[in-house]
Amino acid sequence: MRFLLSGYYGFANLGDEALLEIIVAQLRARYPYAEIDVLSATPAETAHDYRVIATPRADLASVKRAIERADVVLSGGGGLLQNATSLKSLLYYAGIIRSAVRTGRKTMIFAQSIGPLDFIGKQTVRECCKGVQAATVRDERSRELLAPLLGGVPVERAADPVFLFDFEESGRRRLRVYDLGPESDPLVVVSVRKTANFTDGIGRIVAAVDRLADLGARIVFLPFGGATDAVASTAIIRRCRSTPLLLPVDDLAGAARLISRARLVIGVRLHALILAVRFGVPFLAVPYDPKVSSLCDDIAYLLPPLWTPGARAGSESDPAALAQRAWEQHDALADALAVAAVRMRELALRNFEVLDALVEGPAPSARR
Repeated sequence: MRFLLSGYYGFANLGDEALLEIIVAQLRARYPYAEIDVLSATPAETAHDYRVIATPRADLASVKRAIERADVVLSGGGGLLQNATSLKSLLYYAGIIRSAVRTGRKTMIFAQSIGPLDFIGKQTVRECCKGVQAATVRDERSRELLAPLLGGVPVERAADPVFLFDFEESGRRRLRVYDLGPESDPLVVVSVRKTANFTDGIGRIVAAVDRLADLGARIVFLPFGGATDAVASTAIIRRCRSTPLLLPVDDLAGAARLISRARLVIGVRLHALILAVRFGVPFLAVPYDPKVSSLCDDIAYLLPPLWTPGARAGSESDPAALAQRAWEQHDALADALAVAAVRMRELALRNFEVLDALVEGPAPSARR
């Protein structure tokens, strides 16, 4: 059996690479003799790091051959079916689904967040995804958006596969050693990215960081998205009167270990927040995208956002006071997250249970 994975892979984005790592590990555990092919922007690196076959995602002839060789095509995980990034991006991912269905491959929308989609985006998904056999999404909002576009195909609410992360399963690279011993505790991890209205939110993040530093925290910024996140982090650090550190990060296990020992996380990046939930670490979220607000809603998180891009001036809580509230209510927040994490891991496994049913079912016929 041969699986083909289509996602935002090979771009050095730690969140998407975390998705790939967990998905590959789960497929190997369930189908130890299967071949795994990944559409990647850097196929040589992807093949080396994950011990998979990798196809250059920009070479459309190679992508077509990869689809024809596959038995099962998975679109995801991640936020692929949306046109907030661009219509071109949506057409790329939806086109892969369309090609897989037309060539008679078992095709599944896998662990995705759906949207935002405008009218054209919805029509694109509706037309290109006709014939998919299964679909799982990682939040309820996505299920409500996708289900009417797929006709009679059941859309199951699941959760992001990164909720399944375990340190012993993350061994593809040597763990990066950060020079942060016990003297650095209590630790606060910050993961930001440029967003719409980014400059409007810098002051709010700075106020939270400086208040936490006054409370005795050691602040470290982890650029999950590589160089662009490092630039965004630097813009905030330069405004702080405290002295946060900017740490290099290219290793999921290293980033996860830091988050697991943190007292608090400030997160714009979704997967920094998912790892915080996974390890019961309270957080302050910046819902720059519906997928972040959906995560907070799905776990019934007890704190409001630190900042919502585009929010009306004066409509949000004082950031320094909110940071202090998170600090003081740490234990109650951590207890609530520990309960939520158990449920989210169960939902994350549901992606693979739906996949198992698809694999065991009859092969579809090619569509014209």
